[in-house]
Amino acid sequence: MEVKIGVQHAPREIVLESGQPAEEVERAVSDALTGKAELLCLVDDHGRKVLVAASRVAYVELGEPTARKVGFGAP
Repeated sequence: MEVKIGVQHAPREIVLESGQPAEEVERAVSDALTGKAELLCLVDDHGRKVLVAASRVAYVELGEPTARKVGFGAP
């Protein structure tokens, strides 16, 4: 699943592809935004952890994974 995280006072958003189940990602985001967790912690497809201070999260957008196009085919 594709996850976009907007961070306060940062000009760009964090974009990652996560293999975590949607429910698990939603729970982590909810816990961070309601104050149950101090950090929003997600794991990307390569096993890297992304940690964002919950107090700095501006928004989180959850979406389907994007298919990467390879080659010079017509859209």
